[in-house]
Amino acid sequence: MSVKSKSVEKRHKQSEVRRLRNKAVKSSARTAAKKFVAAVHAKNEEEAKARLQQLCKELDTARGKGILTRNAVSRKKSRMMKLYNASFAAAK
Repeated sequence: MSVKSKSVEKRHKQSEVRRLRNKAVKSSARTAAKKFVAAVHAKNEEEAKARLQQLCKELDTARGKGILTRNAVSRKKSRMMKLYNASFAAAK
């Protein structure tokens, strides 16, 4: 890669570091979502509740860092809460 100037090279390095950091945060949020859905499908209410809290924490962290937008986080949390309530409301 032929670099035009030092500032371009520096910005490229910075964006690469940020991209990898953002990718890690998004990945952990997706993993938390998958674990939550697995707990719901396993009909394990206690584990699902703990996983839901962890998922909300991961999503809020991503929002705080500016990686996910406010609406995206709200939408994901809403869908997961809806899944939780639909799965375990009949048990109560």
